[in-house]
Amino acid sequence: MTLTPFEEKQLIERSRKGDVAAFDKLVRRYERTVYNVAYRLSNSHDDAADIAQEAFVRAWNNLKSFRGDAQFSTWIHRIVTNVFLDDRKKKRSRPTTSLEESVDLDENSITRQYEDTSPGPEALMEGEERRMILEKAVQTLPEAQRVMIVMYHNQGLAYEEIAEITELPIGTVKSRLNRARLALRDRLGKVAELFGVEGSPTLQ
Repeated sequence: MTLTPFEEKQLIERSRKGDVAAFDKLVRRYERTVYNVAYRLSNSHDDAADIAQEAFVRAWNNLKSFRGDAQFSTWIHRIVTNVFLDDRKKKRSRPTTSLEESVDLDENSITRQYEDTSPGPEALMEGEERRMILEKAVQTLPEAQRVMIVMYHNQGLAYEEIAEITELPIGTVKSRLNRARLALRDRLGKVAELFGVEGSPTLQ
């Protein structure tokens, strides 16, 4: 569902006044984005659905605190991230969900640099192997580092947007993202040949 900035603003104002129908339109506008963010953070369809649902519940309950200082998309990203981190705290002692399930990624995927516009069978198999390795490596990162990787590489957010979402200084965002990249490169070092580079692959 596509909305103009004016239409979105009107829906937000109506939702803040308790208009459920208006909020439902906002949900339909952002449900795919919210689910995609939740999935890339959790790597579980079930968890992503639960996180997305809880994120919209929190958004509805806290709409009166949204004053429009930030974009609604930034605000909802912040809520999704917080719900994910809260969920991980509750499941800290539980094993990680299997990474063998198939994942449909959009053009903002962290693996977009390996995509081929006209892949043959061998390229498809190699691309799938790369994707699985990257997804698995990202999932081994600490939650805070995973959030940085997903926001910057998967969602394509700028440093300023990430700073707004996480409520951190831009310098802190850059340093945390750099540490996350280094950690990810370290995990990918032993399979660097799959990415056609010497040593660790670069994500930039």
